[in-house]
Amino acid sequence: MLVEEIMNKQVITLSPKSTIAEALRLLHQHRIRHIPIVDEDKHVLGIVSDRDVRDASPSIFQKQASEDNVLKNEIQTIMSHPVITVHPLDFVEEVAGIFYDHEFACLPVIQDNRLVGIVTEKDMLYTLIHITGTNVQSSHIEVKVPHKPGILPEVASVFGKRKINITSVLVYPYKNDPNYKVLVFRIQSMNPVPVIEDLRAAGYELMWPNNITGPKS
Repeated sequence: MLVEEIMNKQVITLSPKSTIAEALRLLHQHRIRHIPIVDEDKHVLGIVSDRDVRDASPSIFQKQASEDNVLKNEIQTIMSHPVITVHPLDFVEEVAGIFYDHEFACLPVIQDNRLVGIVTEKDMLYTLIHITGTNVQSSHIEVKVPHKPGILPEVASVFGKRKINITSVLVYPYKNDPNYKVLVFRIQSMNPVPVIEDLRAAGYELMWPNNITGPKS
């Protein structure tokens, strides 16, 4: 999945000479947490967060005159820069790594040096929920397999024989052992017992569920 598929194209922006008061108004009006700061050509110069605005605002113990003076300051005095950005054709999975490594809450999306969108941590979480298939009613099965070519279609064929639809497949490392992987399947079946028994009969080790058995004869 690409960033352009999940980014918000309707981005609220400010110029560097806009005031802190303007940023505060937009943050509350649009219920957003970040505002990119751009020039007239949509080049990203910085970014300001609700926390930046809050930290720059006087406390409730300061006089009103002091508050008015501070809020009249230009937004460029508190914006963060330079700004790490992403491209619309970047993969969502790779961008998730940037969010994690840098502990960002949003990333501007740039194409031809111009702002074209924004991606937030909420967008990323929503997308990952859909990628993993946890947003639909399904059963979860984890299978430990040798790390070798062709193992995924080999295991998937077990589901195919039962004509079970696979909602999503993820591949995880198995602890610190490079010789094995864990295949995580989400399937559209509320009764996974038959296919679980099929997997065991085929010689696969189930990590989850590891305590479900079929009816005894």
